[in-house]
Amino acid sequence: MAHLIRDKKKLLNRVHRIRGQLDAIERDLEEGRDCTSTLQTIAACRGAMNGLMSQVLEGHIRFHVVDPDLKPTSEQAKAAQELIDVIRTYLR
Repeated sequence: MAHLIRDKKKLLNRVHRIRGQLDAIERDLEEGRDCTSTLQTIAACRGAMNGLMSQVLEGHIRFHVVDPDLKPTSEQAKAAQELIDVIRTYLR
């Protein structure tokens, strides 16, 4: 949980941007705007949520599982870094 406290401001800024995107989707729907614009905003919101998920998961791995920067040559560190890389790729 310390990684959430350490990154609190960055994480809250991401959440505020996501909230703004969700509000934009709601406005689009209420006002009957073009579906293309709404779809683009939904896609952007999904990307922002994936970015938030990636950041929190990486912090969790580094803080609670194993920090690959502490002993970068150990098998656990290599596996942790591989997992972080896969998560980043998957959530793009």
